[in-house]
Amino acid sequence: MVTFKETRAVIIALHKKGFTGKDIAASKIAPKSIIYRIIKNFKESGSIVVKKASGHPRKSSKHQYRLLKLIQLQDRGTTSTELAQEWQQAGVSASACTVRRRLLEDGLVSRRAAKKPLLSRKNIRDRLIFCKRYRDWTAEDWGKVIFSAESHFRLFGASGKKACPEKTR
Repeated sequence: MVTFKETRAVIIALHKKGFTGKDIAASKIAPKSIIYRIIKNFKESGSIVVKKASGHPRKSSKHQYRLLKLIQLQDRGTTSTELAQEWQQAGVSASACTVRRRLLEDGLVSRRAAKKPLLSRKNIRDRLIFCKRYRDWTAEDWGKVIFSAESHFRLFGASGKKACPEKTR
């Protein structure tokens, strides 16, 4: 596999031999816009070394990101806060929001488990009795029943929604 650094070196070598950007683009090494940018940067700086990217450097290495992804894939139900704590044990100091952003970069989006009613043996038995009692009802019988609007309430736990404030600079 050819690296971008090697591709850049080939483009500059061809340019030094007198090939134009259009000639180099015909060889399909890289898109024409990238070829012209590499040649322009070479003319300005006299070097094929790429300038350091702007912005704050990342807190962790690619190896540590792979570790985070592996931890998350082992248990898909792990929260970003729990992942941040596990990642901290591996030596990376990052917030839960950072964990979410890194996983999103890898295409791992968050999902919330579907909420299902907790069914005890009594609930199951009562539902079965209800079904057996009304199994012979017709549509006309059910037409006499009035159903009221449902209310949303939670017996167990919170909704699981938490805000992730973006950092402002």
